[in-house]
Amino acid sequence: MGDPALRTADFDFDLPPERIAQEPVTPRDAARLLVRSAGGDVAHARVRDLHEYLEVGDLVVVNDTRVIPARVRALRTTGGRVELLLLEPRGQDPQTWCAMARPAKKLREGEVLACDAGVEALLVRRDPEDGTWLVRLRASADRNDLASALVLELLDAAGSIPLPPYIEREATDEDAERYQTIYARAPGAIAAPTAGLHLTERMFDDLQRVSIDVARVTLHVGAGTFLPVTADRVEDHRMHSERYEVSGATADAVRACRARGGRVVPVGTTSARVLEACAELDPAFERAVVRAGSGSTDIFLRPGHGPRVCDGLFTNFHLPKSTLVMLVAAFIGTEEVLSLYRTAVEERYRFYSYGDAMLLAP
Repeated sequence: MGDPALRTADFDFDLPPERIAQEPVTPRDAARLLVRSAGGDVAHARVRDLHEYLEVGDLVVVNDTRVIPARVRALRTTGGRVELLLLEPRGQDPQTWCAMARPAKKLREGEVLACDAGVEALLVRRDPEDGTWLVRLRASADRNDLASALVLELLDAAGSIPLPPYIEREATDEDAERYQTIYARAPGAIAAPTAGLHLTERMFDDLQRVSIDVARVTLHVGAGTFLPVTADRVEDHRMHSERYEVSGATADAVRACRARGGRVVPVGTTSARVLEACAELDPAFERAVVRAGSGSTDIFLRPGHGPRVCDGLFTNFHLPKSTLVMLVAAFIGTEEVLSLYRTAVEERYRFYSYGDAMLLAP
Protein backbone atom coordinates (compact mmCIF):
# COMPACT_ATOMS: atom_id res chain seq x y z
CA MET A 1 0.00 0.00 0.00
CA GLY A 2 1.09 3.58 -0.58
CA ASP A 3 1.81 6.06 2.13
CA PRO A 4 -1.44 7.95 2.95
CA ALA A 5 0.68 10.77 4.39
CA LEU A 6 1.97 11.77 0.93
CA ARG A 7 1.02 15.36 0.21
CA THR A 8 0.72 17.05 -3.15
CA ALA A 9 2.98 19.79 -1.80
CA ASP A 10 5.73 17.17 -1.40
CA PHE A 11 6.10 17.18 -5.19
CA ASP A 12 6.55 20.92 -5.65
CA PHE A 13 9.72 22.53 -6.98
CA ASP A 14 10.88 25.92 -8.24
CA LEU A 15 10.86 26.26 -12.02
CA PRO A 16 11.83 29.56 -13.66
CA PRO A 17 9.36 30.38 -16.47
CA GLU A 18 12.21 30.68 -18.99
CA ARG A 19 12.93 26.96 -18.58
CA ILE A 20 9.57 26.08 -20.17
CA ALA A 21 10.22 25.22 -23.82
CA GLN A 22 8.08 27.11 -26.31
CA GLU A 23 9.56 25.58 -29.47
CA PRO A 24 10.85 22.10 -30.34
CA VAL A 25 14.52 21.34 -30.87
CA THR A 26 15.62 20.52 -34.42
CA PRO A 27 16.38 17.76 -35.19
CA ARG A 28 14.21 15.86 -32.73
CA ASP A 29 17.00 13.71 -31.31
CA ALA A 30 19.26 16.71 -30.60
CA ALA A 31 17.43 17.40 -27.34
CA ARG A 32 19.47 16.99 -24.18
CA LEU A 33 19.24 13.85 -22.04
CA LEU A 34 19.85 13.70 -18.29
CA VAL A 35 20.77 10.10 -17.43
CA ARG A 36 20.34 8.74 -13.93
CA SER A 37 22.09 5.36 -13.71
CA ALA A 38 20.85 2.44 -11.65
CA GLY A 39 23.49 3.33 -9.08
CA GLY A 40 22.31 6.92 -8.80
CA ASP A 41 25.09 8.61 -10.81
CA VAL A 42 24.08 11.41 -13.18
CA ALA A 43 25.38 11.97 -16.70
CA HIS A 44 24.50 14.50 -19.41
CA ALA A 45 24.07 13.38 -23.01
CA ARG A 46 21.83 13.81 -26.04
CA VAL A 47 18.63 11.93 -26.78
CA ARG A 48 20.28 10.37 -29.83
CA ASP A 49 22.63 8.57 -27.39
CA LEU A 50 19.79 6.59 -25.79
CA HIS A 51 20.99 3.24 -27.15
CA GLU A 52 24.33 3.68 -25.39
CA TYR A 53 22.63 3.53 -21.98
CA LEU A 54 20.62 0.37 -22.67
CA GLU A 55 21.82 -3.20 -23.14
CA VAL A 56 21.42 -6.05 -25.59
CA GLY A 57 18.12 -7.79 -24.94
CA ASP A 58 16.29 -4.76 -23.52
CA LEU A 59 12.83 -3.82 -24.79
CA VAL A 60 11.78 -0.23 -25.52
CA VAL A 61 8.00 0.34 -25.51
CA VAL A 62 6.46 3.32 -27.32
CA ASN A 63 2.92 4.73 -27.40
CA ASP A 64 1.62 4.97 -30.97
CA THR A 65 -1.43 7.14 -30.29
CA ARG A 66 -1.99 9.98 -32.73
CA VAL A 67 -3.00 13.49 -31.65
CA ILE A 68 -6.21 14.64 -33.28
CA PRO A 69 -6.99 18.30 -34.17
CA ALA A 70 -9.35 18.43 -31.19
CA ARG A 71 -9.40 22.21 -30.58
CA VAL A 72 -12.36 23.77 -32.39
CA ARG A 73 -13.13 27.48 -32.45
CA ALA A 74 -16.80 28.38 -32.84
CA LEU A 75 -19.28 31.25 -32.79
CA ARG A 76 -22.65 31.51 -31.08
CA THR A 77 -25.57 33.11 -32.91
CA THR A 78 -25.00 36.11 -30.62
CA GLY A 79 -21.48 36.48 -32.03
CA GLY A 80 -19.81 35.27 -28.85
CA ARG A 81 -16.67 33.19 -29.31
CA VAL A 82 -16.40 29.67 -27.89
CA GLU A 83 -13.53 27.21 -27.88
CA LEU A 84 -14.25 23.49 -27.72
CA LEU A 85 -11.78 20.76 -26.84
CA LEU A 86 -13.17 17.42 -27.96
CA LEU A 87 -12.03 14.66 -25.62
CA GLU A 88 -13.46 11.27 -26.62
CA PRO A 89 -16.53 9.55 -28.09
CA ARG A 90 -19.40 9.13 -25.66
CA GLY A 91 -22.47 6.92 -25.95
CA GLN A 92 -23.83 4.95 -28.89
CA ASP A 93 -23.71 7.75 -31.47
CA PRO A 94 -20.18 7.94 -32.93
CA GLN A 95 -20.76 11.60 -33.83
CA THR A 96 -21.33 12.55 -30.17
CA TRP A 97 -18.25 13.37 -28.13
CA CYS A 98 -17.48 14.68 -24.68
CA ALA A 99 -15.95 18.17 -24.86
CA MET A 100 -14.65 20.96 -22.68
CA ALA A 101 -16.07 24.39 -23.56
CA ARG A 102 -14.65 27.84 -22.81
CA PRO A 103 -16.37 30.04 -21.76
CA ALA A 104 -19.08 27.63 -20.66
CA LYS A 105 -21.47 29.46 -18.33
CA LYS A 106 -23.78 31.04 -20.91
CA LEU A 107 -24.06 28.05 -23.23
CA ARG A 108 -27.43 26.33 -23.49
CA GLU A 109 -28.56 22.80 -24.34
CA GLY A 110 -29.76 22.58 -27.94
CA GLU A 111 -27.63 25.53 -29.05
CA VAL A 112 -25.82 25.18 -32.39
CA LEU A 113 -22.35 26.69 -32.72
CA ALA A 114 -20.86 27.63 -36.08
CA CYS A 115 -17.32 26.27 -36.49
CA ASP A 116 -14.77 26.77 -39.26
CA ALA A 117 -14.99 25.08 -42.67
CA GLY A 118 -18.76 24.61 -42.65
CA VAL A 119 -18.90 22.45 -39.52
CA GLU A 120 -21.48 22.86 -36.73
CA ALA A 121 -21.49 21.74 -33.11
CA LEU A 122 -24.80 20.88 -31.46
CA LEU A 123 -24.64 21.20 -27.66
CA VAL A 124 -26.58 18.16 -26.51
CA ARG A 125 -26.21 18.10 -22.74
CA ARG A 126 -23.98 19.46 -19.98
CA ASP A 127 -22.58 17.14 -17.32
CA PRO A 128 -23.45 18.77 -13.97
CA GLU A 129 -20.55 17.04 -12.19
CA ASP A 130 -17.54 18.07 -14.27
CA GLY A 131 -19.03 20.76 -16.52
CA THR A 132 -18.15 19.02 -19.78
CA TRP A 133 -20.59 18.97 -22.70
CA LEU A 134 -21.88 16.25 -24.96
CA VAL A 135 -21.36 17.73 -28.42
CA ARG A 136 -22.54 16.41 -31.77
CA LEU A 137 -20.46 17.53 -34.74
CA ARG A 138 -22.09 17.71 -38.15
CA ALA A 139 -21.75 19.46 -41.48
CA SER A 140 -23.68 22.66 -42.12
CA ALA A 141 -26.36 22.70 -44.79
CA ASP A 142 -24.03 24.14 -47.44
CA ARG A 143 -21.33 21.46 -47.00
CA ASN A 144 -22.86 18.49 -48.80
CA ASP A 145 -19.37 17.08 -49.31
CA LEU A 146 -19.12 16.62 -45.53
CA ALA A 147 -22.67 15.37 -44.99
CA SER A 148 -21.55 11.83 -44.19
CA ALA A 149 -18.19 12.71 -42.64
CA LEU A 150 -17.16 11.14 -39.35
CA VAL A 151 -16.01 13.24 -36.41
CA LEU A 152 -12.32 12.79 -37.18
CA GLU A 153 -12.91 13.99 -40.74
CA LEU A 154 -14.85 17.00 -39.46
CA LEU A 155 -12.01 17.79 -37.05
CA ASP A 156 -9.51 17.60 -39.90
CA ALA A 157 -11.57 20.33 -41.59
CA ALA A 158 -12.40 22.54 -38.60
CA GLY A 159 -9.98 21.73 -35.78
CA SER A 160 -6.39 22.46 -34.82
CA ILE A 161 -3.72 20.72 -32.76
CA PRO A 162 -4.38 21.40 -29.05
CA LEU A 163 -1.02 22.60 -27.77
CA PRO A 164 -0.71 22.55 -23.96
CA PRO A 165 -1.61 25.81 -22.17
CA TYR A 166 1.98 26.42 -21.06
CA ILE A 167 3.03 26.86 -24.70
CA GLU A 168 2.07 30.49 -24.92
CA ARG A 169 1.45 30.87 -28.63
CA GLU A 170 -0.94 29.67 -31.31
CA ALA A 171 -0.35 26.33 -33.00
CA THR A 172 1.35 26.56 -36.40
CA ASP A 173 1.59 24.27 -39.41
CA GLU A 174 4.93 23.09 -38.03
CA ASP A 175 3.24 21.97 -34.80
CA ALA A 176 0.90 19.72 -36.78
CA GLU A 177 3.99 17.66 -37.60
CA ARG A 178 6.25 18.26 -34.60
CA TYR A 179 3.59 17.71 -31.93
CA GLN A 180 3.23 14.18 -33.26
CA THR A 181 5.56 11.20 -32.92
CA ILE A 182 6.99 9.84 -36.16
CA TYR A 183 5.29 6.50 -35.44
CA ALA A 184 1.84 7.89 -34.51
CA ARG A 185 -0.77 5.51 -35.88
CA ALA A 186 -4.01 5.35 -33.87
CA PRO A 187 -5.94 8.68 -33.78
CA GLY A 188 -7.55 9.58 -30.47
CA ALA A 189 -5.21 11.60 -28.22
CA ILE A 190 -5.72 15.24 -27.31
CA ALA A 191 -2.10 15.60 -26.17
CA ALA A 192 1.08 14.02 -27.44
CA PRO A 193 3.00 11.32 -25.59
CA THR A 194 5.77 13.88 -25.44
CA ALA A 195 8.81 11.73 -24.63
CA GLY A 196 8.19 10.02 -27.96
CA LEU A 197 8.49 13.34 -29.83
CA HIS A 198 12.28 12.95 -29.52
CA LEU A 199 12.56 9.63 -31.33
CA THR A 200 13.80 9.45 -34.93
CA GLU A 201 14.33 6.76 -37.54
CA ARG A 202 18.06 7.01 -36.83
CA MET A 203 17.42 6.19 -33.19
CA PHE A 204 15.32 3.16 -34.11
CA ASP A 205 18.13 2.00 -36.41
CA ASP A 206 20.64 2.41 -33.58
CA LEU A 207 18.45 0.40 -31.21
CA GLN A 208 18.06 -2.38 -33.77
CA ARG A 209 21.78 -2.39 -34.49
CA VAL A 210 22.61 -3.15 -30.86
CA SER A 211 19.82 -5.76 -30.54
CA ILE A 212 17.34 -3.71 -28.51
CA ASP A 213 13.77 -4.50 -29.50
CA VAL A 214 10.88 -2.03 -29.81
CA ALA A 215 7.21 -2.76 -29.09
CA ARG A 216 4.09 -0.59 -29.26
CA VAL A 217 1.13 0.10 -27.01
CA THR A 218 -1.69 2.62 -27.44
CA LEU A 219 -2.95 5.04 -24.80
CA HIS A 220 -5.10 7.91 -25.98
CA VAL A 221 -3.95 10.81 -23.79
CA GLY A 222 -7.01 12.55 -22.39
CA ALA A 223 -8.22 15.49 -20.34
CA GLY A 224 -6.33 14.50 -17.23
CA THR A 225 -3.08 15.66 -18.78
CA PHE A 226 -4.29 19.29 -18.51
CA LEU A 227 -5.85 19.11 -15.06
CA PRO A 228 -3.93 20.03 -11.89
CA VAL A 229 -3.93 17.99 -8.70
CA THR A 230 -6.14 19.96 -6.32
CA ALA A 231 -6.34 17.47 -3.45
CA ASP A 232 -4.00 18.08 -0.50
CA ARG A 233 -3.46 14.36 0.00
CA VAL A 234 -2.12 12.48 -2.99
CA GLU A 235 -4.35 9.48 -2.34
CA ASP A 236 -7.46 11.69 -2.70
CA HIS A 237 -6.70 12.65 -6.29
CA ARG A 238 -9.04 11.16 -8.88
CA MET A 239 -7.40 10.18 -12.16
CA HIS A 240 -9.33 10.49 -15.42
CA SER A 241 -9.60 7.26 -17.37
CA GLU A 242 -7.94 6.89 -20.75
CA ARG A 243 -8.49 4.35 -23.50
CA TYR A 244 -5.71 1.83 -24.20
CA GLU A 245 -4.82 -1.21 -26.26
CA VAL A 246 -2.05 -3.78 -25.86
CA SER A 247 -1.61 -6.22 -28.73
CA GLY A 248 -0.74 -9.87 -28.41
CA ALA A 249 2.56 -9.13 -30.16
CA THR A 250 3.51 -6.61 -27.46
CA ALA A 251 2.52 -8.97 -24.65
CA ASP A 252 4.68 -11.64 -26.29
CA ALA A 253 7.57 -9.16 -26.65
CA VAL A 254 7.50 -8.43 -22.91
CA ARG A 255 7.52 -12.15 -22.10
CA ALA A 256 10.39 -12.74 -24.51
CA CYS A 257 12.30 -9.86 -22.93
CA ARG A 258 11.82 -11.41 -19.49
CA ALA A 259 12.90 -14.83 -20.78
CA ARG A 260 16.21 -13.51 -22.11
CA GLY A 261 16.91 -11.44 -19.01
CA GLY A 262 16.29 -8.07 -20.64
CA ARG A 263 14.72 -4.97 -19.11
CA VAL A 264 11.48 -3.22 -20.12
CA VAL A 265 11.92 0.52 -20.71
CA PRO A 266 8.83 2.56 -21.63
CA VAL A 267 9.14 5.75 -23.65
CA GLY A 268 7.06 8.21 -21.68
CA THR A 269 4.68 8.07 -18.76
CA THR A 270 1.80 7.03 -21.01
CA SER A 271 3.58 3.86 -22.13
CA ALA A 272 4.44 3.15 -18.50
CA ARG A 273 0.81 3.52 -17.44
CA VAL A 274 -0.42 1.09 -20.09
CA LEU A 275 2.16 -1.53 -19.15
CA GLU A 276 1.40 -1.22 -15.45
CA ALA A 277 -2.37 -1.24 -16.04
CA CYS A 278 -1.93 -4.57 -17.81
CA ALA A 279 0.58 -6.04 -15.34
CA GLU A 280 0.23 -9.77 -14.86
CA LEU A 281 2.20 -11.99 -12.51
CA ASP A 282 3.76 -15.10 -14.00
CA PRO A 283 5.63 -17.55 -11.73
CA ALA A 284 8.16 -18.14 -14.52
CA PHE A 285 9.58 -14.61 -14.09
CA GLU A 286 10.81 -12.44 -11.24
CA ARG A 287 9.11 -9.33 -12.69
CA ALA A 288 5.57 -9.06 -14.00
CA VAL A 289 4.64 -9.39 -17.66
CA VAL A 290 1.61 -7.89 -19.42
CA ARG A 291 -1.62 -9.29 -20.75
CA ALA A 292 -3.01 -8.30 -24.13
CA GLY A 293 -6.31 -6.45 -24.24
CA SER A 294 -8.08 -3.11 -24.53
CA GLY A 295 -10.21 -0.93 -22.31
CA SER A 296 -9.87 2.14 -20.10
CA THR A 297 -7.52 2.74 -17.20
CA ASP A 298 -7.34 5.30 -14.41
CA ILE A 299 -4.20 3.78 -12.86
CA PHE A 300 -2.34 6.22 -10.60
CA LEU A 301 1.35 5.37 -10.30
CA ARG A 302 3.04 7.04 -7.33
CA PRO A 303 5.43 6.11 -4.52
CA GLY A 304 4.23 2.85 -3.04
CA HIS A 305 2.13 2.02 -6.13
CA GLY A 306 4.33 0.53 -8.84
CA PRO A 307 6.14 -0.16 -11.00
CA ARG A 308 5.77 -3.91 -11.52
CA VAL A 309 6.54 -4.28 -15.22
CA CYS A 310 8.79 -1.33 -16.05
CA ASP A 311 12.50 -1.55 -15.22
CA GLY A 312 13.46 1.95 -16.37
CA LEU A 313 11.85 5.05 -17.83
CA PHE A 314 12.59 7.54 -20.62
CA THR A 315 10.54 10.69 -20.01
CA ASN A 316 10.37 14.48 -20.32
CA PHE A 317 10.48 16.89 -17.37
CA HIS A 318 7.05 17.54 -15.89
CA LEU A 319 4.92 20.11 -14.05
CA PRO A 320 5.39 20.69 -10.32
CA LYS A 321 2.87 18.79 -8.15
CA SER A 322 1.63 16.82 -11.18
CA THR A 323 0.68 13.16 -11.35
CA LEU A 324 3.53 12.75 -13.84
CA VAL A 325 6.17 13.84 -11.32
CA MET A 326 4.53 11.44 -8.87
CA LEU A 327 4.81 8.67 -11.46
CA VAL A 328 8.54 9.29 -11.88
CA ALA A 329 8.88 9.23 -8.09
CA ALA A 330 7.32 5.76 -8.08
CA PHE A 331 10.55 4.57 -9.70
CA ILE A 332 13.22 6.26 -7.58
CA GLY A 333 11.52 8.11 -4.73
CA THR A 334 10.37 11.67 -4.23
CA GLU A 335 13.55 13.15 -2.82
CA GLU A 336 15.72 11.86 -5.65
CA VAL A 337 13.29 13.08 -8.31
CA LEU A 338 13.31 16.56 -6.80
CA SER A 339 17.11 16.45 -6.63
CA LEU A 340 17.31 15.52 -10.32
CA TYR A 341 14.88 18.30 -11.20
CA ARG A 342 16.97 20.81 -9.29
CA THR A 343 19.99 19.62 -11.26
CA ALA A 344 18.03 19.99 -14.50
CA VAL A 345 17.10 23.58 -13.64
CA GLU A 346 20.69 24.42 -12.69
CA GLU A 347 21.99 22.85 -15.91
CA ARG A 348 19.40 24.78 -17.93
CA TYR A 349 17.47 21.83 -19.28
CA ARG A 350 14.27 22.68 -21.13
CA PHE A 351 10.99 21.51 -19.52
CA TYR A 352 7.63 20.10 -20.61
CA SER A 353 6.28 18.97 -23.97
CA TYR A 354 8.89 20.50 -26.28
CA GLY A 355 11.66 20.21 -23.69
CA ASP A 356 14.53 17.86 -22.99
CA ALA A 357 14.40 14.35 -21.57
CA MET A 358 15.54 12.19 -18.69
CA LEU A 359 16.41 8.50 -18.61
CA LEU A 360 16.07 6.45 -15.45
CA ALA A 361 18.44 3.74 -16.64
CA PRO A 362 17.50 0.19 -15.59
